[in-house]
This record gives sequence, structure tokens and C-alpha cells, in this order.
Amino acid sequence: MTLNSAAYEPLALAERLVACPSVTPATGAVFDCLEAMLAPLGFSIDRFLSGEAPDGPVENLLAVRENGPGSHFAFAGHLDVVPPGDGWASGPFQPEVRGDLLYGRGAVDMKGSIACFVAAVARRLDVPGTISLIITGDEEGPAVHGTLALMERMAAKGVKPDLCLVGEPTSVNRLGDMMKIGRRGSVNMWITVEGAQGHVAYPHLADNPIPRLVRILSAIEAVELDKGTDWFQPSNIEITDIGVGNPATNVIPAKASARISIRFNDRHSGASLVERMSAIVEAEGGMLEAKISGEPFLTPPGAFSGLIRDAIHAATGIEPELSTTGGTSDARFLSRLCPVVEFGLCNATMHKLDEAVAVADLATLTEIYAEILMRVAQTSSATGS
Repeated sequence: MTLNSAAYEPLALAERLVACPSVTPATGAVFDCLEAMLAPLGFSIDRFLSGEAPDGPVENLLAVRENGPGSHFAFAGHLDVVPPGDGWASGPFQPEVRGDLLYGRGAVDMKGSIACFVAAVARRLDVPGTISLIITGDEEGPAVHGTLALMERMAAKGVKPDLCLVGEPTSVNRLGDMMKIGRRGSVNMWITVEGAQGHVAYPHLADNPIPRLVRILSAIEAVELDKGTDWFQPSNIEITDIGVGNPATNVIPAKASARISIRFNDRHSGASLVERMSAIVEAEGGMLEAKISGEPFLTPPGAFSGLIRDAIHAATGIEPELSTTGGTSDARFLSRLCPVVEFGLCNATMHKLDEAVAVADLATLTEIYAEILMRVAQTSSATGS
């Protein structure tokens, strides 16, 4: 296969992706762009829309390239981006290289990473086995119609990777200084305490819900979920909102509410935390509703994380820290399929004005991803899988 090598340089690919506006939920042109990159590399491409307004429709893309026997390595990511906001030095969807940096929304999170993976595949077309890209337009939003829908599509088509790398920007100070082998789970809860409205001068004729809400929050605040584990920091409960909506100074309100958010490690499940918090709330006559955004996952250090660590060290000379810190990612879903590790660009400017990636980092990340592809194939060949 003959390729225009200049067209598959990571900077050129990243510029093309950034130039496509794709505020979440993303559809259309940015997927056209990625498909045009992948088709000449021999990928079969399945694009589909999922969901309806207000959280959709979302476009998703599953690309699979088979090259004889061997393991199935998947790269996962998202083409949607957060709204750019005002105040950029240049257009957020007009990629511009200034000095050593490429500026544009998504340059780091995570169109740059996707560009590097495409560039890496272009350099390793001879690698045996199966390579796939699992790409959604719904990671920065509710994440309801994205990777979960892709996983359903994959199951229906019999597509199941052996290993998966999510290209989230995990590096902190230098490319290669951190990779993620797990993430904590996340659950949000809404607490409502009903009372009876009345005049403050006649409290015996009313039922003030605020003291009960205060007692609930005080009890929740006193809970220590755990002290952390070997790989996870302690789980934490944060009160994120309190509301009464009472404009009058002489009225006891009829209702008080609050919201809490819990990030939790693998000592807990979302359901167990909902049950525990519900008991506290219901003891004071309150009601609780919850939404579990994701369960914790851990890919224990082993052959896969070691392979990625060695590829990073070979390209950068850095020994990456194995971490489970930070927020959630779509790896929380993909971990149900196979071992998952996250590794990508430096995250200092993600979601910020003038988001930018070092041009040199795009080249180095491409080298790392290409090395990972080769090492996965070599490991598969050695084990006969």
C-alpha cells in the first residue's frame, strides 16, 4: 500500500481534526474527516447515530483493520469537545501553530491523541493481528449514547478487543510522566426534605425542613468511607449544592434540598453508596434520588501496563507513574470488555482558553503508539495468540 507520508504526519492530521467544529454531542464533518484518514489504511468503518434530543443524536465510529492472526488491540477516544468559550487569541476551530505549539479546541483533549494513533498505524501497517478504533462523539456530555452504544454495536458484530488503550490526556508536566491504570467511580445524589410552609412567628403551625436537612448533611459529612487502597486515594463525599429558594424573611419554607457527589474507589459500588446515604436521609424523613455515572475499575499492574510503560520509556527515557487519580473517562465502560490503560498528551490546557499541544509531543506520542502496536504484536506472536 502506498501512502502520502506527509499527509499522515501527526501535526497534519491533528490540524485537520481540530478544524472541524465538534462541540458535544458531535456528528458529521469531524467523523467524515476521520473516516477519510482511516479508509486508505485498510479499515472497515461503521458509523451510526444514537439517541435523540436533548442528549443526542450522537455519532459513533467503529473502525476495524484485520491483518491475519494475532491479538486484537483497540484504541478508544472521542471527537467531541467542550464549548470553546470567548477570548481565544485565534479561532478555536482554526488550528494555528505559533512557536512550538498547535492551538485549537481539542488539540489536547483529544483530537491530538487520535491523530497520533492514526499516524502510528500508518507507520505499522505490517503489524499482524486486528486493530480497531472505538470513537464516540459523546464523552464530554452525558456519555449516554456514546461508548455504551458502541459496545452494544460491537457485541452485535462479534467485535471484542483483547487490550484497549484510551488516549485521554494523562501526562501532567511532561509527556510520559503518568498513565492511568484505573479510575474511581462517580455517583451524584439529590436530597429533598419536605416540610410545611408557615409564618416564622408561629413555628408550631409549620414544619421547617431546614434543620432536618442540616442534620442529614452533618451526618453525611461525618462519614469516612475508607482510607484509600494500594492503588486508589480515599473515597470522598462532597456537598455540591444547597437550595431553599425562599425570598421572604418571615416565611418558613416548605422544602429544602441539597446535592452531594461521591467519588469512590473499588471498596464500594455505586449501589452500596446509594443504599448507605439513603438510610441517613430517610432517618430524617427525606428523599434521595441518585445517578451512578460509573463504577471504579482497576487494571492491576502486569504485562499490559508494563508493555506501555516500556514503550514510553523507550521513547522518552521517563518511567511513568501508574495512577488512578482524576475524573471519570470512557475507560469505565470499556474495562468491562478487556484490560484498559489510559495514556496520552499533557493535560495542562485541556478545557481551557487557547488549548494547545506541543508539536514535538505529537511526534513523540506517535512514536510511543507505534512502539505499543509493535510490542503488542510481538507479545501475541510469542504467546501464540
